[in-house]
Amino acid sequence: MGKWTEELTQEQITEVNRQMAIYRKGVQELIPSEDLERKVAKAVSEKRPLKIKLGLDPSAPDVHLGHTVVLNKIRQFQENGHTIQIIIGDFTGKIGDPTGKSVARQQLTDEEVKENARTYFEQFGKVVDMEKVELHYNSKWLSKLDFEDVINMAGKITVARLLERDDFEKRMDDHKPISLHEFFYPLMQGYDSVVLESDVELGGTDQHFNILMGRHFQEKYGKEKQVAMLMPLLEGLDGVEKMSKSKKNYIGIDESPNEMFGKAMSIPDELMIKYFELVTDTGPEEIDEMRTQIETGELHPRDAKMKLGKTIVKMYHDEKKAAEAEKHFISVFSERLVPEDIPVVKWTGEDEVGVLDLLVELNLLTSKSEARRMIQNRGVSLDGDKVEDPKLQVSVKVGMVVQVGKRKFVKIEM
Repeated sequence: MGKWTEELTQEQITEVNRQMAIYRKGVQELIPSEDLERKVAKAVSEKRPLKIKLGLDPSAPDVHLGHTVVLNKIRQFQENGHTIQIIIGDFTGKIGDPTGKSVARQQLTDEEVKENARTYFEQFGKVVDMEKVELHYNSKWLSKLDFEDVINMAGKITVARLLERDDFEKRMDDHKPISLHEFFYPLMQGYDSVVLESDVELGGTDQHFNILMGRHFQEKYGKEKQVAMLMPLLEGLDGVEKMSKSKKNYIGIDESPNEMFGKAMSIPDELMIKYFELVTDTGPEEIDEMRTQIETGELHPRDAKMKLGKTIVKMYHDEKKAAEAEKHFISVFSERLVPEDIPVVKWTGEDEVGVLDLLVELNLLTSKSEARRMIQNRGVSLDGDKVEDPKLQVSVKVGMVVQVGKRKFVKIEM
């Protein structure tokens, strides 16, 4: 504890400690931790909310559980009465964040930025109370900077500091070009924090460089420096790569209850506790108890995963849908039964058809090449029998059940 304890009552100290225990949960880096403790103490003492910043460049509006790691932390601050500042990078989004990119990002149009932002708002509302959020578009201040302002901003950072960024360093080593405008992205993100006088900025660990720019520029402009709160990146269902739609290892927050639950059951055992910590509203005490029970063998990992699946579905649908999804999973996978409520599709094609054409015509797969790969991976069944030959000719009949993967079923009627 710091000197702030001398100015607070015991009740206020208890409240600060309570909030800090919540904020530290699941955080990978807190830069610096003592500053956050001091800021929270001041907020409690003065009954003044902190300003918590999350910057977004709406370039990929489909939200999955990986995105909710930061959103859940935002919600925790919001539930304790702090002010959430969501910055939509309608100006910076036209440049594109170079983080993790080996080439410059394609610049977005105004229409693309606005449409993506609208989708973000709808999906974020499943995690954060958007009615209590301050929404800012950084074009409001960045578009008003004249050339002299930009030169002054650039004069507050060295080229050597910018080249410390891993992405730029790697591109230089690989002799790949870096456009001058890309250097201005972290500068502008840092300037957002100056304008909004943010107390804390959140992001994933891949945003380490950008978020520290906020501290740097606040100091250069004579402002109190924000705290950088960096959340770990969530591994996807493969247990290796960061959760991503492009990697097809994600759970989308708009997916159906059955799809969500089924995907949750494929999470590697070693990542279960991490998922509970980062993407659910389960309390720290309950998580610690589950961890202990799993280690001692009192709780089977399968049962813990069932609880994780129900928790995730309940958060984005409701308790009834979560129970139904659990029942569906047990009936289909644990008991190896075909579900009763599978879609019925009327077949209007030939009675004899190639299996690849059948899968594509039923909209179970998008292309013949994808269907061929699925068959080669033993992921296609007809009436419970695995299909092993991509050249198989199928005699289509009434009531035939076609299964792709673990969760896609259709029943054919003629």
